[in-house]
Amino acid sequence: MYIVTASEMQQMDKSTIDFGLPGRVLMENAGCGAAQILLERFCANSIKKVGILAGRGNNGGDGFVIARRLAQKGIDVNVYLLAKASLVKGDALENLKLLYPLEIPVFEITERKSFIANQIIMRDRDIWVDAIFGTGLKSNIDGNIKDVISFINSLEKPVFAVDISSGIDSDTGQIHGECIRADVTATFGYAKIGHYIYPGAEYSGEIEIVDIGIPNIIADKIAPKQSLLKHERICSILKPRRKDAHKGSTGHVLVIGGSPGKTGAAAMTALAAMRAGAGLVTLGVPKSLHNVIESSTLEVMSCPLVENSEGFLSESSFDAVMHNVTGKKCLAIGPGIGTDPSTKKLIIRLLCEIELPVVLDADGLNLLAGETNELKKLKSPAVLTPHPGEMSRLTGKTVLQIQNNRVACAREFAAEYNVHLVLKGAGTVIAHPDGSVFINSTGNSGMASGGMGDILTGIIAGFIAQNYSAEDAVKLGVYLHGAAGDDLSESMGPFGFLASDMLKILPAQIGIHSIKSFGD
Repeated sequence: MYIVTASEMQQMDKSTIDFGLPGRVLMENAGCGAAQILLERFCANSIKKVGILAGRGNNGGDGFVIARRLAQKGIDVNVYLLAKASLVKGDALENLKLLYPLEIPVFEITERKSFIANQIIMRDRDIWVDAIFGTGLKSNIDGNIKDVISFINSLEKPVFAVDISSGIDSDTGQIHGECIRADVTATFGYAKIGHYIYPGAEYSGEIEIVDIGIPNIIADKIAPKQSLLKHERICSILKPRRKDAHKGSTGHVLVIGGSPGKTGAAAMTALAAMRAGAGLVTLGVPKSLHNVIESSTLEVMSCPLVENSEGFLSESSFDAVMHNVTGKKCLAIGPGIGTDPSTKKLIIRLLCEIELPVVLDADGLNLLAGETNELKKLKSPAVLTPHPGEMSRLTGKTVLQIQNNRVACAREFAAEYNVHLVLKGAGTVIAHPDGSVFINSTGNSGMASGGMGDILTGIIAGFIAQNYSAEDAVKLGVYLHGAAGDDLSESMGPFGFLASDMLKILPAQIGIHSIKSFGD
């Protein structure tokens, strides 16, 4: 499902108008479609009193169309215009004019005095429609409009947003000063990035998409580079497993990780690769940890590697790792590996010389800080899975800078270094080297616990080992990881479930999203 930037949506609108569908018609389609959703969601059982907050631009124009459509259904509608009527122009003005002969009350609220004067009648409204600002908002909301938004939020009445909640940056999901908190958003043409990136997602409520008449040929020509990762795409990617499959045909993963006090991370990555369907997994760890790994991971093969005096892997392990690469389909590096300088030399050398798809996570990413140009020497596809802190160390940007524009940050890094990047967090962002971006629709805050990232690394590596492209393996891994977390949240509670719990239910999640096997 396409997700668009404000610029892409503007291009589509303009191209549609040039195609021959006037802006007035697009506004009518938008307002009528939104009104229908509002009626179905909020007004099905009884007549309601609706208040519409309108700005002076096209978003306000959409609100005027909604007001007219609701009034024609016999619903009591008041419009609160947060600007002087004389400032309304174009198609929005034409729709404002249509309200007066229908005797729909329009109250101008342009300063604090008029706002205070209207608060009593505003409190009497049962439902609120937010049609103040659209996707073009880039500056902070302040003054009278900020006060009105705070007031509406304080009423705790149902709120219906038109296109996007006023206050959300359409391209980043950031909040510009104050923001309407919607229960439902009716968005036009295509959903926007800000609907799914936090904190914007928190203010958007449920997203309903209204078809306003943009021809598919125009959307396909503009070809937005962002999509929402959903169930349907995962089902289309997952391939049926042959009934004559055996462990040698379903891929072998090599995991390199572990250090004193961090054996669990490497072990969970190895087990997750098997739960994702890899036929074989070998786990290479410092030799002093080998006995611990052998006794804790029964199905995983293990390989003791040379360590330094502190128990960390070092460059001396390089030859042994390269020997073990033979016959493997994917290398996962980093879980629990530590940040010793000698380990850094090992990882950089492996990245430069190995001819095998690589998944790099955790301390493997931290060790790469300051050495990201080494990624340009990669001979095979690479997947990096940083959380914002690790991304900060990789890029030199602050965590705040990264979180303020997650999509752009991930896209730029993936393109510059020709890697597949998974920027973890609420609304995980997947960026591919070609500039395409996917925002994940699964996952929850209960997954904010130790080991979850190690599981994700193993899942992605497990799918690569089964001959999925790195691009597809990333989508499968991120989505199914989140779906398993959602399953645990529903069955066990909103938090307190463990990464090890996820290992147990992952095969069931794969099954839910799989098509039938050959021969069925």
